[in-house]
Amino acid sequence: MRLLLDTHVLLWWLSGSGDLAESAENAIAEAENDSVVSVATMWEISIKQSTGKLKVDGDLRQHMRDQYFQELPVVGDHAVAVRDLPLHHKDPFDRLLIAQARCEGLTLVTADKAISAYDVPILPAR
Repeated sequence: MRLLLDTHVLLWWLSGSGDLAESAENAIAEAENDSVVSVATMWEISIKQSTGKLKVDGDLRQHMRDQYFQELPVVGDHAVAVRDLPLHHKDPFDRLLIAQARCEGLTLVTADKAISAYDVPILPAR
């Protein structure tokens, strides 16, 4: 299975907070699964860091490499796919993750209930 981690899921995983559902935690830890992090997630975290709303110790990209998470770039197909999504969710970062999951055949790991309104595979994070 190929998993796309929502921003909060990545942060919970890296912090070891225990907020993840056991099934989501096991799926991310499973060596057979590929865990993917979107560049959009890194961008969202960077914005929150620069405004003082979030603190991540160390280098985020190095943390991702240490966990063997794959980095998913944002490409034109992803950006255009956002246009065709219904407006169930207004957050631009989440809309891009939904589009990426659909374009790339990924399962989105999220606790965001609004995302379930979209035709995208979801693994509940809670």
